[in-house]
Amino acid sequence: MDVVLEVMDTFIGDYIYATFHPAKPAVYDFPDVANTTSAAAQHYSDWSYKPSTAFFQLEPSDYAYMSAWSRDNIFRQGLTLFFITWVFGILTYFIFATLSYIFIFDKDTFNHPKFLKNQVWLEIKQANLSMPGMSLCTVAFFLAEIHGYGNLYDTTADGPGRWYDWAQFPLFILFTDFGIYWIHRGLHHPLVYKHLHKPHHKWIMPTPFASHAFHPLDGFAQSFPYHVYPLVFPLQKFAYVFLFLFVNFWTIMIHDGEYITDNPIINGAACHTYHHLYFNYNYGQYTTIWDRLGGSYRQPTPEMFKPNEKKNDEVVKKQIKEMEKIVKEVEGEDMRSYGANGDKKNN
Repeated sequence: MDVVLEVMDTFIGDYIYATFHPAKPAVYDFPDVANTTSAAAQHYSDWSYKPSTAFFQLEPSDYAYMSAWSRDNIFRQGLTLFFITWVFGILTYFIFATLSYIFIFDKDTFNHPKFLKNQVWLEIKQANLSMPGMSLCTVAFFLAEIHGYGNLYDTTADGPGRWYDWAQFPLFILFTDFGIYWIHRGLHHPLVYKHLHKPHHKWIMPTPFASHAFHPLDGFAQSFPYHVYPLVFPLQKFAYVFLFLFVNFWTIMIHDGEYITDNPIINGAACHTYHHLYFNYNYGQYTTIWDRLGGSYRQPTPEMFKPNEKKNDEVVKKQIKEMEKIVKEVEGEDMRSYGANGDKKNN
């Protein structure tokens, strides 16, 4: 994350901090200060530029030396990382979720009896209310990483070897999938569910905009393994940024309602739709491995992958009957407000 922080500081952060929290003018007994017209020199700073990566350098402007908070100030770093995480989350969410909604999402889902009234707007509202809280919780891990409390590395020579440059991707997926499985399953415990995870299960038939519609602590809890991995195992800096983007993309994809992947190992949209329908199954994020080992796997039926059959009235009625039974067991009375084709209830 130090690479992202350097890019942000170079093009945006230095100007903002120099403008809104400027350094006091330097006293003129520092060497060379009185003999220069440089704006940076007029504001003495003991900060010096050190590239965050060997792959490129971004020479800082004078503004990098003109704030009372230099780039290595932990409060500045924390504030910048908070806004990076928040804005990055918003952009990723709206760009990918909107593309998925327009080009992939099955619009016939609107006609499902358990599609909520104003659901898309409610999903977007929940996601945007939660993102600042999730971002705030994440900052501590990013700060730890940029201050060397972890195993992020830059070049192949700094890491375990060329083999690991490739092996880190499946290892990251397996480790985080394992962690998310148990955290997600724990969030379904009756003592936890109603306080944290219930808002995400408001969506029985989710759209891509439901992907980030969590309680903020729920969203952070399920991202926890992503931050633990580089604290325990080596992870290349650019791979970390790529995987952070991939994680968000995958989360959107499994909520798109288009059941393409009929694979016994991959946890695709069909598996995750079953999780929203039947609650206590398919807790995994990327694979079905841990659900199979943990006895919580529920295989999507063949008609889920046949567009005409999955919308069959008998199939839908059967799903709804079981879903309503499970909702009663998990939540008690169903307080959702469904659309024109569903039952009317108060939120």
